[in-house]
Amino acid sequence: MNVKIDIDMSPEELRRLLGLPDVEPIQREMMEKLRAHMIEGVDGYDPIKLLQPYLTGTLASWDLVQKLISIAGKSKGTREKSDAEK
Repeated sequence: MNVKIDIDMSPEELRRLLGLPDVEPIQREMMEKLRAHMIEGVDGYDPIKLLQPYLTGTLASWDLVQKLISIAGKSKGTREKSDAEK
């Protein structure tokens, strides 16, 4: 038995239905700040510094993932050696 349901709703309606936050104002504000700095031609302008507060947590989590992969690789090599010795 196959059941097919088509729901016609906009992304805005789906976002509200799922209870997700509306990030459009934050995105708009960030783009306005970025544009203003670019237009002003600020000396030493660095877009990474503008985005750094938002990237810090993300980069830290990737560092943790890399460490976990490294640890898993080392423990796998140890397990393979002990299995081969038996």
